[in-house]
Parts: sequence; C-alpha cells; structure tokens
Amino acid sequence: MRRPVETAQYLSIKCAGRLADADIDRSVATVGDSCDNALAESVIGLFKTEVIKRLGPWKTMQGVEWETMHWVD
Repeated sequence: MRRPVETAQYLSIKCAGRLADADIDRSVATVGDSCDNALAESVIGLFKTEVIKRLGPWKTMQGVEWETMHWVD
C-alpha cells in the first residue's frame, strides 16, 4: 500500500531528525537509487531467515538479542 505523498514526506523529515539527533549520517545516494541498500537488505533477509524464522517464536527480547549476538559472531 502506497502512502500519500504528505505522509511519506512527513516520515522522511521525522526520520532525518532522529538520525541527526543520534549523530548518524543519512545515505548520500540519489533519489530512487537503491544500490546502497542492497547489501543491508540482503543481510536483513539472511538474519530473518536464519535466526528469526528458524529459531522463533520468541518469548522475550533478550532471547532475540542473545541469538543475534551468536549469529553476528
């Protein structure tokens, strides 16, 4: 489902503000260029497949954090 432009713009502004508050730089890619996200999306997909779906369901956040540490290691 596509969001109305106003909502997407508001969320983008809010996200940019939170990143600035955390001293995190935003992506410098051009608009519509998803190449910089490809690696991150691949890693997230692997994580969901190998940890979240395979080892879940999860009862606590601590369990997710523990398995995440093992997976990253």
